[in-house]
Amino acid sequence: MTMILLLSLSLLAYLLVASERFAWFKAGLLSILLLGLSAWWLVDRLSGNGIDPATLYHLQAGLQGAGVGDFSGDIARFLGLALLSLLPLALVPLLRGRLQGFRRRHPAPAVSAGFAAIFVAAVVASPLYADAQRLQRHLAPVDATGIAGQYHVPGGELPRRPNIVWIYAESLERTYLDDTVFPGLMPQLSQLVRQGLDFRDIASPEGGGWTIAGLVTSQCGLPLTAARGDENSLGRMREFLPGAHCLGDFLQGQGYRNLFLGGADSGFAAKGRFLRQHGFDEVRDLAHYRKAGIAPAHFSNWGLHDDVLLEDAFDTFLRLSAAGTPFMLNALTMDTHHPAGHLPVACRDVRYESALGDIGLLHAIKCSDMLISRLVERIRASPYADDTLIVLASDHLAMPNDLGDVLAGMRRENLLLFLGPGIEGQQMAVPGTTLDSGATLLSLIDPARDALGFGRSLLAPGAAPSASLAALDGSGTDYAPYLAYARELWTGGDARTLRIDDGQIRIGLQHVQPPVMIEYDEDWALEAITMEDAPRQFGIDDPANVRAYVDRCTAFDGDALSGEWCALLVDAQNNRKLFADAALQRGVRVDAPLEAASGPRPRPRRAIWLGHETEVVAGQYQLRVRPREWPTHPFWLEAVASDGRVVAREWIQPKGRRPTEPIRLQIGVDDTIDDLEFRAWLDWAEYMELDSLAMVRTAPRSRS
Repeated sequence: MTMILLLSLSLLAYLLVASERFAWFKAGLLSILLLGLSAWWLVDRLSGNGIDPATLYHLQAGLQGAGVGDFSGDIARFLGLALLSLLPLALVPLLRGRLQGFRRRHPAPAVSAGFAAIFVAAVVASPLYADAQRLQRHLAPVDATGIAGQYHVPGGELPRRPNIVWIYAESLERTYLDDTVFPGLMPQLSQLVRQGLDFRDIASPEGGGWTIAGLVTSQCGLPLTAARGDENSLGRMREFLPGAHCLGDFLQGQGYRNLFLGGADSGFAAKGRFLRQHGFDEVRDLAHYRKAGIAPAHFSNWGLHDDVLLEDAFDTFLRLSAAGTPFMLNALTMDTHHPAGHLPVACRDVRYESALGDIGLLHAIKCSDMLISRLVERIRASPYADDTLIVLASDHLAMPNDLGDVLAGMRRENLLLFLGPGIEGQQMAVPGTTLDSGATLLSLIDPARDALGFGRSLLAPGAAPSASLAALDGSGTDYAPYLAYARELWTGGDARTLRIDDGQIRIGLQHVQPPVMIEYDEDWALEAITMEDAPRQFGIDDPANVRAYVDRCTAFDGDALSGEWCALLVDAQNNRKLFADAALQRGVRVDAPLEAASGPRPRPRRAIWLGHETEVVAGQYQLRVRPREWPTHPFWLEAVASDGRVVAREWIQPKGRRPTEPIRLQIGVDDTIDDLEFRAWLDWAEYMELDSLAMVRTAPRSRS
């Protein structure tokens, strides 16, 4: 397909200059395609898997906290490719009026038709098309009822409660233990795997191939999917998989104290939110260690180096063990992160001599072998070893790194090793995925327990259907229901009742910050949650069943308000009903009959920020707004304090006003406000540019 794509791009460039007809249009299409391919290349360099579910997840969760400095070279190359992608647009004015003889030999209609056909061929041959098909399969509605019975929530009391130390080694897959390719790279971990329960052929399933996904699959027995919603929506969802019951939740109910130590920003990929909402009592991250006053030399672009982190892990292990309360201590290393790894201060002299060359990642892996094995041996030599179960696992397979060409030809497998009292050295070749890690841990504590979520203990393999077997099948068809079920857990509970709860709309077990549009299919299953550009999305097409739009009542009302929050429900027959604040407080059923209505449905308004004033002291003021051009539809103008209080609000009718007439809003302030924001609630299709905006203090009205 690569050759077809390259040939298609060459022909498109040829046809671009072969005729001046639709030259700008053709150049624009070609540039868009080249920009798309450039973006795909950058994403593939970061993920190793093109534009995949991980890409969707990070679009929702954001990239704040990522160590982008490690990818500066790739970002620079992408910017170069992006500039080259604009070359077709630059060619159009340069070639205008030239090459007339060449162009006369190419009939314009034939050139245009050929360009269209080859453009379609180029798109189909591109990785963009293949990834779009893959994402469509990932997000397509699938009936998950057939596998719902396989989801297992552990219950009851554990017969014993050993302490658990779970070390996640960043991208440190078991593949690096292959002594024929990497002789002597990890001698100490090689010795440890001979002493413990060593599982082979552990794959990363779809929804488990990046760090937060590796944590979710192993701790919850669930693939991580993008939440029901759109780009950047996760930040407006309060709960992280509220319908899931994970290892931390279960152990916390057994009286465990759960801690997580990681040197990166826990806000990255919403990792901290996941941990805190699923049973972890304490999460130490980059902010924690910076606040502790650790020297800058102990930090990389991603966060705290592993030598300091693992030293803290051992000190914490000793304190927790001495306290006598059972605990699970998780530590996530970071210095083997792609693409090149990092060397902490403790390993500044560590080098791995290899026929592959002087590769920094190899030095980092050798350092991790030393640091991780040292922590394990210190725990095993401590007075608390007989009551401690150690798990050593990679969070996921390595992403594109400086050893990518070597790894491509090898047997790729995650590391999963259990060490503890009563566990003898044994290698287990059982096909499985990281979904099964938590279930296997539970079965080591209590052999009667062999399931967690969709995970199954690797010590009790069977022919029964499971998520791992479906994931390993390769076709994706049998695995799709597991992804669909996991997606439903972002809401969970009764999603047909909408309720306002503390300024957020509650959908099942999830809380979402309005404005939001919620869609239901014909079977009343939740179909989509739209948060970006929700007013426009609500207004542009008709629902298949019922669609709800929730926002402040200023998004709907005209002359009178019905409270703070309102919800407008519309069905496929254009029946509709506006529910006011009081009804939303009690709860609105979306499957209840709506009211017949005629005419166009109401058009939701959206809040447009106009300006603000800082440190407004008590007194009387007048806001004077002079629009450059008046909106067509009436709108609300309001002043809102930094704590969310609406200080002043007025319904503005543009009709009949002179073009230069200002809007005057009277504002009374009873106490000092740190920040007073001014906004207009406009029809979703309108904007309002201002010539001027000013707030002036006015004399108090005299009393007579």
